[in-house]
Amino acid sequence: MTGSRDDGVSTVRVAAHAKANLFLRVLSRETTGFHTLETLFTLLELHDELTVERIPHGVELAVEGAETGPAEENLAYRAATMVLEATGRRFGVRMALRKHIPVGAGLGGGSSDAAATLHAINALAANRVPRHEVLQLAARLGSDVAFFAGGAPMALAWGRGERMFRLAPPRAAPALVVLPAFGVETAKAYTLLDQGRDWATPRGAVLLELDAFATWGGIGRLGGNDFEVPVFGKEPELRQLFERLCATHPLLARLSGSGSALIAVYKSERDRDGAALELAGGTRRIIPTMTRAAPAPGPH
Repeated sequence: MTGSRDDGVSTVRVAAHAKANLFLRVLSRETTGFHTLETLFTLLELHDELTVERIPHGVELAVEGAETGPAEENLAYRAATMVLEATGRRFGVRMALRKHIPVGAGLGGGSSDAAATLHAINALAANRVPRHEVLQLAARLGSDVAFFAGGAPMALAWGRGERMFRLAPPRAAPALVVLPAFGVETAKAYTLLDQGRDWATPRGAVLLELDAFATWGGIGRLGGNDFEVPVFGKEPELRQLFERLCATHPLLARLSGSGSALIAVYKSERDRDGAALELAGGTRRIIPTMTRAAPAPGPH
């Protein structure tokens, strides 16, 4: 955090980290059309960079590094409007967002940017909004925003992602994010899932032992991602890429969220970097990163 005003901080900078889903079960479909989930989130070192400056009034947003559509529809813009309202609109903000997290890939970049915005603007307002109210704003913005706003490096989540249980993560581990040249629309992924699921038959219960989360190998044995079967069936190129990723012998490999990003965790950086070389080529994008074992730093 940096400041230049006599009456307080005028500018904050915060890293908005990506996430990966290490397992994901879709439990039911509500009458509203929403689906209830059970998932395990982990933070990655891969992150966007957000700078927020106090101005007299209004909300301004400039995005560099990716096309994210009209500013007013961006989750970070909506988050800014909400938290400014909660702080009494005593000032406005100018936001500069540098994107490194691929857009629309199941890595939560937009949700993370929104959570970072909530905390950054609240810091500019001397934290006038209590933490529990910030988390409520996050839950209103979207399913993944609450996880990022909470700051935990790993958490089990239920419902629409707003109910969470913090977990102590295993050691930080080398990870590889692999993206095909195409994306997978979330709505389309849910449609494919719905077409192949008999919702009249309830999902069976799964016992999650705490010890299973102590190691990456244990997490890898918890199960996969319910979107993998329908999405891989529709996108054989993505299935082939996933099979090649699994052949590099990671501790675990998953489709993250509804895709199209694939995530793999490795025993060592040497294993990860070797896998990156094996998968290099074509139009796919390969991003070496690490999992986080410490909470997200926030604007401080």
